[in-house]
Amino acid sequence: MPLLDLVDAVASDVIRSSAAQVDRTGDFPGTSIQALREAGLLGLAQPVAVGGLGGTPGDCALGVRRVAQACASTAMIWCMHLCGAVVIQAHGSDDAKRAVASGAALTTLAFSEAGSRSHFWAPLSTARRVAGGVRLDAKKSWVTSASRADLYVWSSQPIEAEGPSTIWLVPTDAPGLSTHGPFDGLGLRGNDSSPVTAEGVVLPESARLGADGGGFGVMMEIVLPYFNLMNAGCSLGIAEAAVAAAVTHCAGTRYAHLDSALRDLPTIRNSLARMRCKADMGHALLLDAIAAVEGGRPDAMLRVLEVKAVAAETALEVTALAMRVCGGAAFRKDVGVERHMRDAQAASVMAPTTDVLYDFIGKAITGMELF
Repeated sequence: MPLLDLVDAVASDVIRSSAAQVDRTGDFPGTSIQALREAGLLGLAQPVAVGGLGGTPGDCALGVRRVAQACASTAMIWCMHLCGAVVIQAHGSDDAKRAVASGAALTTLAFSEAGSRSHFWAPLSTARRVAGGVRLDAKKSWVTSASRADLYVWSSQPIEAEGPSTIWLVPTDAPGLSTHGPFDGLGLRGNDSSPVTAEGVVLPESARLGADGGGFGVMMEIVLPYFNLMNAGCSLGIAEAAVAAAVTHCAGTRYAHLDSALRDLPTIRNSLARMRCKADMGHALLLDAIAAVEGGRPDAMLRVLEVKAVAAETALEVTALAMRVCGGAAFRKDVGVERHMRDAQAASVMAPTTDVLYDFIGKAITGMELF
């Protein structure tokens, strides 16, 4: 079965059915993650040689888009797992690669910190040699799947090398780690995102992923392309779900005294058309960004920066229009629009934020250094 057809099957057969409950309760979508695991999709980004499915960056981004149409919380958990997986594939041990590829280990990124906020590439957390290995101390501000992941892909300042950061593979049951949940947020309510503190966490130096001081390269060359493509996929999946919900409502809701449907109003059709156009434009940019990354085009980094910003803005615009055209009914949970509107808020403030990305894009097109 083609990879995206496999994603569709899991999304339609399992993930969609629990999405409303996940949003209502804020519970981690364990059934959905288990379905992805059983289908082998936690290993989507891993090579077949280690037990994965051999998916491309495009498969990952378009797969996340399809899952987000069903449940954005599940899509974000999967996105962060796949980001961690590609780092482990590049720099982890064979055992770690196989554990992630098989779905035995759920991973996530632990980059963002309160002190450096959306500047995720500049951790303030420390790593220093002690008896028995390396001691990590940190206050991570937001970690998706914080209490459910098995492995954190973790950033710190270098031990002694030059460079802004070093990356580590940290088991989530390591002594000295604590999470500060549960998450009770506006949207993406099942993504189990919370702060994580490390106090005297000691790891062997073999837990390092890549060279000491090499974290910036890992973030920019491995994580950023995958993360921005998949985050864009998540935003565009939310937008697509909002379009579908709004069209269904406007086609089926009638004014009994006029014997007409909402779709008979030109203003409603105009708004629905704008939603469709915006969603399609965002999807077209995503496809071009995927082509740029997979083809090694000179404009690949520019497209990577653009696609997350554009997709986040698109989701905000489309879901706002969906609330507008559905009127008072949009405030009812059974219509489904308000969930998509809330879920759409996250991407624009998720590092790198839309404002930071616009600054980067402006620097890039005027010939300035990004960092």
